[in-house]
Amino acid sequence: MVDSGSDEALFASLRDRLFTAVAGDVLDRMGHRRQFLPQAIGPLRADMKIVGRAMTVLEADVFDDVSVTGRGPLSGRPFGLMMEALDDLAPGEVYIATGSSLTYALWGELMSTRAIHLKAAGAVLDGYVRDAAAIEALGFPTFCRGIYAQDQGPRGKVVDYRTPIEIQGVRIHPGDLLFGDREGVLVIPAGAEREAVGRALEKIATENQVAAAIRQGMSAKEAFETFGVL
Repeated sequence: MVDSGSDEALFASLRDRLFTAVAGDVLDRMGHRRQFLPQAIGPLRADMKIVGRAMTVLEADVFDDVSVTGRGPLSGRPFGLMMEALDDLAPGEVYIATGSSLTYALWGELMSTRAIHLKAAGAVLDGYVRDAAAIEALGFPTFCRGIYAQDQGPRGKVVDYRTPIEIQGVRIHPGDLLFGDREGVLVIPAGAEREAVGRALEKIATENQVAAAIRQGMSAKEAFETFGVL
C-alpha cells in the first residue's frame, strides 16, 4: 500500500518538474533499459499526466459471461475479480491491467468514478477504454491503446490482481512507480526510484544550462563535450 507521507515529495517532483523523456534517459544510464510501455499506450487526453504506485491487474478472455459447464472458480462470476480489484485501490495507486485481447474495453466512466472516490492516481490499460468523453470530463488520468465501446462483460474477466504482470516484455510489480505523460508511460522499479528521480532533476538542471549556452551560440558538439548531455 501507499505511504502518502514518504511518497508526496517524490510524486510532486515527477508531476511538476519532470517528464518521461528525461526520466527514461536516466534509467537507461542506470542499466534499466526496458522500462517504457509500448508506444501505443498513451493519454486519453494529451494534457494528462499520471504518477502513482502500480496496482497490477491480470485479465483473461472468456467466451461467455457465466459458464454453466466451466470448472474454474470464476466460471459463474461476470467480470471475474474486477469489482474486488477496483475496490482494493488505495490512495495514490494506479490501476494497471493487461492480459486481454484487443476486442473490448477494460475501463469506463463508472470505474473512473469509483477510483476517484478512492483517491486513486489513474488507470493504465493495455487495451481500450469506453465512455471517453465522461472520463475526460472527470479529469481522471487514463492511459490506454485507444477508444472502443464494446463491453468487457461477456468477453473478459479479471483473474488476479496485485500480482506481477508484463506488457510486451516490460515487467511491472505491485508497488512499482508509474510515470506517464503524452510521450509515454514509464515503469520505474521501486528499488531504483529515488536515485532515478534525483538524477533526473540534476539532468534537467544541466539541460537548462545547455539550452542557455546554445541560445548564446555554442555548437551542439561543444555543448555535448562541455555538459555531457544534448
